[in-house]
Amino acid sequence: MRIAGVPGAAIAVVDRGELAWSEGFGVKNILTRDPVREDSLFEAASMTKPVFAYVVMRLVDEKRLDLDKPLVAYRRPANLGSDPNLELITARHVLGHSTGLPNWVSEPLVTSSAPGSSYTYSGEAFIWLQLVIEQIMGMGLGSVMQAKLFDPAGMSHSSFGWDEEIARSVVFGHSEPPEGEQKLPLQPTRELGDRLLRVASRWRKPIASWTYEDSVKAMQETDPKTPPSTHDLLVNSAGGLLMTASDYAKFMLLMMDRPKRAAWEISDAARQAMLTPQLDVRGRDISRGLGWELEQSSAGLLYQHSGSNYGIFKTLGVGDAQSGRAIVVFTNAANGNALAARIVREATGIDRLKSLI
Repeated sequence: MRIAGVPGAAIAVVDRGELAWSEGFGVKNILTRDPVREDSLFEAASMTKPVFAYVVMRLVDEKRLDLDKPLVAYRRPANLGSDPNLELITARHVLGHSTGLPNWVSEPLVTSSAPGSSYTYSGEAFIWLQLVIEQIMGMGLGSVMQAKLFDPAGMSHSSFGWDEEIARSVVFGHSEPPEGEQKLPLQPTRELGDRLLRVASRWRKPIASWTYEDSVKAMQETDPKTPPSTHDLLVNSAGGLLMTASDYAKFMLLMMDRPKRAAWEISDAARQAMLTPQLDVRGRDISRGLGWELEQSSAGLLYQHSGSNYGIFKTLGVGDAQSGRAIVVFTNAANGNALAARIVREATGIDRLKSLI
């Protein structure tokens, strides 16, 4: 970690379909030197997407949502541009990253390709699907995730909210300061969370229960001159999850081949759909399932995802559904990718660095 320039990390391992081990390493903050513990929270970044996808598939199982019904039939966001392709985008396109929509933009949304025709990684598409889920369920994303996944799965250290306890538990992100200089970069999530917490106190409404509209209204209250960006929303299905590495490992084992499943879990058909290639990614030896990046290796089918928030949090998770093995690595530094890939390679013999480029 010292050589890689990574102050802190958390690792969790699943073996034979069970959480086998998890531990924190290094420090949460290079200035205070507080240690990373097993229950320290990290920004999961884009590893949020498969977690959200799992809950979407629960609603598909419950017949509340049709994977192949255009999203405009459920909800038409105000930021849609003039583009007939927008009328065709479905939840399947969103989860498989084939909507044709951009990742993050401030202007009205338009597509660059026909839905379903090509790989287009899009956070904006996930926010649209988040709006649909909130519309269907009549509650905010955090409340939906708590009821449909976090509570039944025993993921007690996972949240889309922000409060004083979370603020104490979340690690700080680190950039690459000049040699010998000890300083922290801006902490966008922490700074936004602290601002919004004052609004939540006035409203007497926890951030974890906020809807998209609540988030936008709160951001306008804290900064009336700056239009809120979807990328900066705290309650964000594309990258807003705060959690421990062990909680993410608990989630990853839900994707594995197991003889018995709890009644609340998604159906085996839904699980298989998440692990079935929807689209090949041009120029890379991978494909996209529903929520997951997939790769057929010599060891079998791997499901994986990585994440990066503000360049100061890097995360990686890799699993094998058939063998029941998975590893999760969360880091709090700009150089975290190299460390995470090396840890995965040492643990599994599989080189994941190419999936992070």
